[in-house]
Order: sequence, then C-alpha cells, then structure tokens
Amino acid sequence: MLKWAFFLIIAGAALWGTIGIFVQGLYDLGFTPIEVVAIRVIVALIVMTLIVLAKSPGLFLVKPAHMPLFFGTGICSIVFFNWAYFTTIQEINLSVAAVLLYTGPAFVTILSRIFFKEWITPQKIAALFVTLAGCTLVIGLFPLNADQLSFYGVLVGVGSGFGYALYSIFGKKASKSYSSLTITFYTFLFASAALIPVIGIADMSQRLASLEGLLLALGLGTIPTVFAYLFYTAGLNHVESSKASIAATVEPVVAAMIGVFVFHDQLTFWQGVGMICVLLAVFIIQQGRKVKKTRQPHAVNG
Repeated sequence: MLKWAFFLIIAGAALWGTIGIFVQGLYDLGFTPIEVVAIRVIVALIVMTLIVLAKSPGLFLVKPAHMPLFFGTGICSIVFFNWAYFTTIQEINLSVAAVLLYTGPAFVTILSRIFFKEWITPQKIAALFVTLAGCTLVIGLFPLNADQLSFYGVLVGVGSGFGYALYSIFGKKASKSYSSLTITFYTFLFASAALIPVIGIADMSQRLASLEGLLLALGLGTIPTVFAYLFYTAGLNHVESSKASIAATVEPVVAAMIGVFVFHDQLTFWQGVGMICVLLAVFIIQQGRKVKKTRQPHAVNG
C-alpha cells in the first residue's frame, strides 16, 4: 500500500507539472492569463461539486466563522498565484516560471514563523540561501543574461511563489476542521466567485465554443487541477507529509521537461544549475521538518 501511496503522490505532482500544455493552448486561442485562471477554477468547481455530491453532500457544511480561510485559499492564493504563474509563462517561459513558483517553500518557512511560531532551524536557513542562489541563477543575474528575461516577468514569477505559499498557511488552519474535499471545493468556489464578475463570462464562453477550446478547458480544470489534487490527497493519507512533499518535487521537473521538449524553451547551463538549487532547497526544508519531528520527543522528555 505504501508503494501505491507514493505512486499516487508522484502521479498527482506530475499532473500539476502538465499545466503548461493546457495554458499554452488557451493562450494560442487568444485567452489572457486572468481568463485562463477563470477557466481553470470554474471547471474545477463544477467537477468538485459533482464529486462532493456523489460522495457526501454533508461535506458542503462549514461554519461561517471559517469562511475567511477559504477566502484566503481561493482568492489570496489560488487566484493570485495562478494569474502570476500564467503571466510568467507568457512573459518568460514555462521552465523558468515553474522554478520561480517553487520559491514558495521559502515563503512558507517565513510565514510559518510569523503565524504559527515555527522555529526557523538551520536547515530552513540553509534552504532559504539555496533558494536565493537558485533564483539568482534562474533569472540570469549570474552570469548576466537578462536579454531573455523581463523584470516584470521575474517579479510576477516570485509573486506566484508567495501566492503559492499562502495556500499552505490558510490551508493548514482549515485542515484542522475540514476534509481536503471540503477545502478544495470552497477554495474553487471562492476563486470562481471572485473571477466571474470581472472576466465577461458570456464572451469567454463564445470563444471557447470549439472542440479544441472545450477540450483544453476541460483538460485544464481536471488533469492538473482536480485529478492532481485527488491523487495527491489519496496518497497523503498513507505517507508522511514531509516524504510526500519531497516526492512532489517532480512537479517542476516535469514542467521544465515539458517546456524544453514540447515548447522548445531554451535553458542555459546556469539556469539548469539554478533549477537544481531550488529543488535542493525544497528538499532541505522538508528534511528539516522531519528531523525536528524525530527529535521532539527527546526535547519533551529532557
């Protein structure tokens, strides 16, 4: 069962990494980043509604006092980080966007200290420095190769990492009271509610009225969104969260590989080194959490 759990986690993370295929396809049809975000969350909401209805309608029940948590996961995180991520893909390329998104664990480390009083351990400090070094290489500051990049694209890319981190902050609090299905449903409900009034859904629906458009929309809302979350969550029930997070680092690797082999993105040697550094930082952070958990009983007994 443990092997199957790891397989589900890796499969879910790999599906997250395929998002660029659908995003680029919708860009080619003339959709803007914010419209692509809207398509993703609305389709995901429809699918999640059907899943929750089929499993247990009682999962829809939440306390009004907890609604701000879903505002955080749905709007502050999902809407913002998806818009930032898709914009970075458009401004730079998929591979660099995927790595900049993975500055998120560094932001989680800082935010967790502020909101949850988690200690910033030597492992976390090391991870922050490795992340900084990796991002410096990825954005081309060393060696200087700024022609392929834009300041706006890099800034928005790092912003996507910050938005990505916010999901862990709000989601951690919500997970104490609700199942992953409930959290995911309300996340996409809030995200959809925020986007529908500002995107012109009638016009967008008309432009989606082709077989290619419908398939891309359905694919985006299910494969790297609903299916990815369901696979990952199913595996997470049987694997330590630290190990699951390490396994999930296949996501940016898959995204980068798709960027290179499908969209023919050009990566320099130093950008490749930077990608490795960012992935290493994620590994260090998770190992730091694992060490802390194993040492905690000693600290209490002593």
